[in-house]
Amino acid sequence: MSAPDPRDTDVADVPPAPDRTAAEESAGSVLDREHRALSIGIVSVVLLIAFEATAVGTAMPVAARELDGVALYAFAFSSYFTTSLFGMVLAGQWSDRSGPLAPLAVGMASFAAGLLLAGTAGTMWLFVLGRAVQGLGGGLVIVALYVVVSRAYAEALRPAIMAAFAAGWVVPSVVGPLASGTITEHLGWRWVFVGIPLLVVFPLALALPAIRRTASGPADPTAPLPPYDRRRIRLALGISLGAGLLQYAGQELRWLSLVPAAVGAALLVPSALGLLPKGTFRAARGLPSVVLLRGIAAGSFIAAESFVPLMLVAERGLSPTLAGLSLAVGGLTWAGGSYLQARPWMTRYRERARVAGMVLVAAAIAAAPSVLIPAVPAWVVAVAWAFGCLGMGVVIASTSVLLLELSAPEEAGANSAALQISDGLSNVLLLAAGGAAFAALGGGALGDAAHGAAAVSSHPAAFAAVFLPMAAVAATGAWVATRLRAPK
Repeated sequence: MSAPDPRDTDVADVPPAPDRTAAEESAGSVLDREHRALSIGIVSVVLLIAFEATAVGTAMPVAARELDGVALYAFAFSSYFTTSLFGMVLAGQWSDRSGPLAPLAVGMASFAAGLLLAGTAGTMWLFVLGRAVQGLGGGLVIVALYVVVSRAYAEALRPAIMAAFAAGWVVPSVVGPLASGTITEHLGWRWVFVGIPLLVVFPLALALPAIRRTASGPADPTAPLPPYDRRRIRLALGISLGAGLLQYAGQELRWLSLVPAAVGAALLVPSALGLLPKGTFRAARGLPSVVLLRGIAAGSFIAAESFVPLMLVAERGLSPTLAGLSLAVGGLTWAGGSYLQARPWMTRYRERARVAGMVLVAAAIAAAPSVLIPAVPAWVVAVAWAFGCLGMGVVIASTSVLLLELSAPEEAGANSAALQISDGLSNVLLLAAGGAAFAALGGGALGDAAHGAAAVSSHPAAFAAVFLPMAAVAATGAWVATRLRAPK
């Protein structure tokens, strides 16, 4: 007799069953003796990735200038994203087949190797290659971590560990840019890259033995190992290459850019349809809407956030440091939102909380360009972004938890990969769309100035063309958030 499909009911949004209280009481905590080493280890992995993500952007312009590769600057970012998409799909199949231990270990090794290659590169092309190797590792790691959570933690503990993942971004979001700027100025940009791999040893030493003990091997040891789905791997290659071509086309507004745009779309569209759950793009109830909501939330918010510092520097005259720090408080409120959704009493309110979270995200994005009006104080952005991050903390953490609850154990890897693909794919598509609109409506270009400072010339309408459409995208997420309950 087959077990009931867990996707038939959104267990996060219905009252707990009578025996759930006993289950919660017996689950322990994420820091009890059984889970302590694993929790500290995997949260340290997230902390390391978060620090890298917030620090590298500060050193990147200096690296591109010293390597005489400003023309290839965008590829240093897109190469990471492109290979990470492939890594996500590979990690999903790898984890479902043999457990998350191997993809996590290989992913961390690839992440560290990419950093070392980028930090020691003598040419920009080698630097781009290093970022690509690093992205492959990042894609492997993020999906493997989700599978670890699904296997090693009881359902009652998953919201808490997801909240810990979000909290792991708080300190790096505040300290990362400042530390990276100081290191770049006094020691050189290479130390930002070559120094981080030294920190890989600690989280691996804690996490890998605990994962081997609690989450290694196939989900069902008695079942035959499933073969690798070569079709999904081909689709992963298609979605990665297609996304990269579309991003390039969005940055190069020339007639010739229509060629890579057309090829990219021809590769990406069928690949995305094949990799994401059926019904994702029409917001079918249940798992497809969970995956879609994740993409809408992440893509609209990150695309808008990327332009906030530039807007504050260009239109309000803030220094780059102050512009970056205006977003720092968002790390705290993001962690607060994740913590809030993890509280047991939130179980029956999570559906409404996700809707409210998306409303906060849309409102924050819509409010940010108000500082284009000179009479509006610049600190309005910091306040708006704090509320937007609060909403993101609720939505991102709760969709992660809900996806695992709606996935059978043997599907956790593939579904986690789909969630991350939706997240990453929407980032690159909406960033490409926002960048194209910004350039088309008079957006300025960063130019080299003395001592590496950026000189910016822009037009307010160009920023409005980014923020207002992203706010509309986020607003549609509030509707999608009402469709996460699977049909009965």
